[in-house]
Amino acid sequence: MPVPKNTICLWYDREAEDAARFYAATFPDSGVKAVHKAPGDYPSGKAGDVLTVEFTVLGIPCLGLNGGPVFTHSEAFSFQVATDDQEETDRYWNAIVGNGGQESACGWCKDRWGLNWQITPRVLTEAMAEGGEVAKRAFDAMMTMQKIDVAAIEAARKG
Repeated sequence: MPVPKNTICLWYDREAEDAARFYAATFPDSGVKAVHKAPGDYPSGKAGDVLTVEFTVLGIPCLGLNGGPVFTHSEAFSFQVATDDQEETDRYWNAIVGNGGQESACGWCKDRWGLNWQITPRVLTEAMAEGGEVAKRAFDAMMTMQKIDVAAIEAARKG
């Protein structure tokens, strides 16, 4: 199988395999493709430790690198997951937050490894794309939320 032309590399502190397996179990079109162990000692690990993990999240190729505690994730990078309804929104949000993650604002949450996720119902994206007063009402409603409430966004969209 050829190496993808572009792969997202995500830095972890020793838990890349755990994270990849969680994402594979949580999201469709996701899976762990390979686990590679270090052939020698390196600054944050020893020969034989898991060094990299090849995986996909919702069809996006990723590489988890166990680089150690030097660098951490920030909100400057996030996965944005488009959801079709409240049930799907709840499922992903609850999986991330319920597995040691934390809630944030406006549909953002953080997994237990510090990676940020935007769980974004399509109704919100569509309302924002409409522009004008519809977008303003949807935006104002979203600004009061942590997890997005689909019914509240639909109500704001209608006015």
